[in-house]
Amino acid sequence: MKEMKVDVHHLARVEGHGNIVIDVEEGVLKRCELQIVEAPRFFEAMLRGRSYQEAAHITCRICGICSVGHTNASLRATEDAFGFIPSRQTMLLRRAIMHGEVIQSHILHVYFLAAPDFFGAPSVIPLVGSHPEVVQRALRLKKLANDVCAVIGGRHIHPLSLVPGGFTSFPSEKQIRNLRDRFIEARKDMEATVELFSTISMPSFERRTEYLALRREGEYTFLGGEGDAIVSSYGEAYATRDYKEKVREYPVPHSTAKHVHGGLDAYMVGALARYEINHDYLHPAAQAAAEALGLRPGMFNTFNNNLAQIVECVHCVEDFIGICDELLDRGIVPEPIEIRPRAGRGVGVVEVPRGILFHEYTYDDDGRIVRANCVIPTGQNLHHMERDMEAYVPKALALNDEAEATKHFEMLIRAYDPCISCSTHLLQVSFRDRNGVRSYGAPQ
Repeated sequence: MKEMKVDVHHLARVEGHGNIVIDVEEGVLKRCELQIVEAPRFFEAMLRGRSYQEAAHITCRICGICSVGHTNASLRATEDAFGFIPSRQTMLLRRAIMHGEVIQSHILHVYFLAAPDFFGAPSVIPLVGSHPEVVQRALRLKKLANDVCAVIGGRHIHPLSLVPGGFTSFPSEKQIRNLRDRFIEARKDMEATVELFSTISMPSFERRTEYLALRREGEYTFLGGEGDAIVSSYGEAYATRDYKEKVREYPVPHSTAKHVHGGLDAYMVGALARYEINHDYLHPAAQAAAEALGLRPGMFNTFNNNLAQIVECVHCVEDFIGICDELLDRGIVPEPIEIRPRAGRGVGVVEVPRGILFHEYTYDDDGRIVRANCVIPTGQNLHHMERDMEAYVPKALALNDEAEATKHFEMLIRAYDPCISCSTHLLQVSFRDRNGVRSYGAPQ
């Protein structure tokens, strides 16, 4: 083909609303846009004047899937501003609940959102009849992960017990022991998941790119803390408090979410980026899963993000069991909240399922927020998605089938597991009107 028009309005099986628009005339790419069409959600503005005790409960509403991740990023930003270092028990419990969130989100994506593409189904619903054991396995794993969030956080979404300085309630040793036993049993479901996806071939695609992720020596980390660095696959490293040296937001006319570049060009965040930068710290079972899935560093295939999510699930299952062992050996002891507010700036950086997440708050003497900034993983990926779409155009044209090409572009964007609603956090909005393109609002 030398002519191709892709016009997907509201891409299916992703969170939120986005359009894919690609126009090729006489073999020349004229237009390539991932349009984010949702209304902006002014969370940073909502935070101004709010107490440090409210920040996490507000920002966890940015996302119903990554509410634990937003909570932890918010807590770390507040504690950083106040110079507070959490206890070992607090960090273990936060790490454990992060694993629950990562598993439930990744399982939701690979089984319910991505898998229908590889099974030739329009959604997961037909798979209930054709592959009931696969759907049942996915539901078991997702419920187990949700139960982790409920036990540790007080409910499976928008946690209650995680607060600046620690926890307001604690799981019992019986509850932790029960979760540990269930995770040991879940190894079978993870083995079956690896076996299933090892039979699926990802579409062929390679575009050398930059990956960005949080790295801590000795640990495949999701939860930010002391000694972390923001690391690029190009060899750069930044202190977490200096994230703006690398992460540069800017508005574009066709999106209510800002794009981000890393100085040179677009970069990618998410499971594949974490794997590229931290694969040496994966649990041995996860490294074996990567080998079984044919995943190895330096492949530069965005579709492999699906496989990296499965590898991370195996890692999280094994690491969660180890955390339970340590908690049970130590004994779970209620700890008082001893944090004290003060004026200052704090940055919280965590790895949520879709990639690296930044929360930055500036507080006054009374512990009220003067300024806030949240940089969402999907927002960081939007520029990279469009670069991938541009690079995929020759492959799509070679298919000689516009419908099939459209499907491939949808699969490419779905591979990122985008959370579009969360990306529209911005304080500046770009929009089109009859007079052209305008911007209003206060830029970050």
